[in-house]
Amino acid sequence: MNSNVDQNLRPDYDPEIQTIVDYVLNYRIKSPEAWDTARNCLMDTLGCGLLALRFPECSKHLGPLVEGTVVPHGARVPGTSFRLDPVKAAWDIGCIVRWLDYNDTWLAAEWGHPSDNLGGILAVADHLSQKNLANGKSALTMKTVLEGMIMAHEIQGVLALENSFNRVGLDHVVLVKVATTAVVAKMMGADREQLLSAVSHAWVDGQSLRTYRHAPNAGSRKSWAAGDATSRAVRLADIALRGEMGIPGALTAPQWGFYDVLFSKTNKDQKLKPEGERRFRFQREYGSYVMENILFKISFPAEFHSQTACEAAVTLHPQVKDRLDQIDRIVITTHDSAIRIISKEGPLANPADRDHCIQYMTAVPLIFGDLVAENYEDDFHAAHPLIDELRDKMQIEEDERYTKDYYDPQKRSIANAIQVFFKDGSCTDKVAVEYPIGHRRRRAEGIPLLETKFKRNLETRFPAGRVRAVFELCKDQATLERTPVNDFMDLLVI
Repeated sequence: MNSNVDQNLRPDYDPEIQTIVDYVLNYRIKSPEAWDTARNCLMDTLGCGLLALRFPECSKHLGPLVEGTVVPHGARVPGTSFRLDPVKAAWDIGCIVRWLDYNDTWLAAEWGHPSDNLGGILAVADHLSQKNLANGKSALTMKTVLEGMIMAHEIQGVLALENSFNRVGLDHVVLVKVATTAVVAKMMGADREQLLSAVSHAWVDGQSLRTYRHAPNAGSRKSWAAGDATSRAVRLADIALRGEMGIPGALTAPQWGFYDVLFSKTNKDQKLKPEGERRFRFQREYGSYVMENILFKISFPAEFHSQTACEAAVTLHPQVKDRLDQIDRIVITTHDSAIRIISKEGPLANPADRDHCIQYMTAVPLIFGDLVAENYEDDFHAAHPLIDELRDKMQIEEDERYTKDYYDPQKRSIANAIQVFFKDGSCTDKVAVEYPIGHRRRRAEGIPLLETKFKRNLETRFPAGRVRAVFELCKDQATLERTPVNDFMDLLVI
C-alpha cells in the first residue's frame, strides 16, 4: 500500500449515529410516567421563558434579524408578538427558556438542561402545523411536541451519562444540537438516510467551548448558547432534507473525526486519553429513562449543583438573620462537580457570574431567606456588600460520599450541607439536604410547587383569563395531547 495516498472506501455510518436515528424512527414511548413528566416539563420550560422576558438583557436578543420581515406561517415566540422563520424562532425560544438558569437539569458525567431542546421542537411544530392547515392537511398535535421532548431528553441525557464533554473543554450544548437535530428532522419528514445525514452534520459542525461558563470569563453567552445550538439544529435538519449528503465517519474518521479532533485529549494537560476512552461509552439503551428522572429547578433560579445548598441556607436563615455580623466562618460541604463548576472567589462581574457561584447563591438566602432572579442583578449586588463579606468567610469541603452518591445511577443525589460558626464559639446545626425538591425522589412534594411556579410565571405576562386557560389546559394530559400546536401557541402570544 502506498503511504502517500488515502484509501477512499466510504464507510457505513458510525454505529453511534445509526443508534440515535433508529431510536428516533422506531421507538414507541409506553411509559405513562414519561408522558406525565413531559407535560410538567413543558409547563416549567415555558414558564421559565416567560419570566425571562422581564429582563432587557434577554429580550434585546429577540425578533427577526431584519426588522419588518414577514414570514408566512411564522413560528411564534411565547410571550411575544414575533412570527419568525423556524431557525430564528428556535434561537429565541431557546434563549428565553435558558436565560435565568431556571429550567430542568440533568447531572451525570456531563451536565446540561434537556428542555433547551424545546426551542427547536416548538418552533418547528408551530410552523409545520400552520403550513399543514394552509395546505389542507392536519395540524401537528401537542402529543408530537411531548414525544419530541421525551426523545430529545433521552438522546442528550444518555450521551451524558458516561461521557464528559466538559473534561475536554466542550460545552454541553453540543448535545442539544445533536438531540434537536435528530428530533426535528423526523418531525420535518426525514427518512432514515436524511436523518443519518442530519445527525452526522451535527457532530462535525464545530462545537462551543465552555469558556463562557467558568471563571474568569463567565458571562451571558451561557444564557443563549443553547438557543444557538437548537437553532443550528433546525438549520442542519433543513439542509439534510434538501438532499445534502452526510458524513458517515463523522465520529470515527482517523485524524479528522470528532473523536480524534475533539474527544481524544484531556482539557487539563492536553495528554491523550487511553485508547479505550476516546469513544463514547453507554450505560443504557435509549428509552424514556431521562425524562422519568429529570431534575426540576423549583425553588431557586440557580445552577443546579447549588439547589440543595440554597435550601439548606433558607433553613438556616432564622438562626443567623439576627447574628450576621457575628459570623466567624461558614462551611459548605459539597460534591466534586459543584467544586469544579461553581466554587469561586474574587469579584463577580455580572449576573451570569453570580448565578454560577455557590458562595453567592448560599449567602443571599442566608441573609434574606430566599433567592430570586433579581438577586443576581448589578444593582442588587452593589446595594448589599454583606453578600461578599459572607462569601469571604466561606470554606468549601468535599464529602466523598456526596460525590459517590452523585454518580450512583440509583441515587443521583446532589447533596450539600451548611454549618455557620460564630465568633463566640457557638454554631448552628449542620443542615444537610441530599435531594433537591425537583428530584424524582421528591416528585409528590415537588409537582404542586412546580405548578405554582408555572402559574406565577404566566401571571408575569398574561391577564387572569389567559393564565387560567393555559394553566387548565396544561394540567389536563389527554386534552393537551390532542390540542393542535397552532391552537396552543395562539394562547401564548401577545
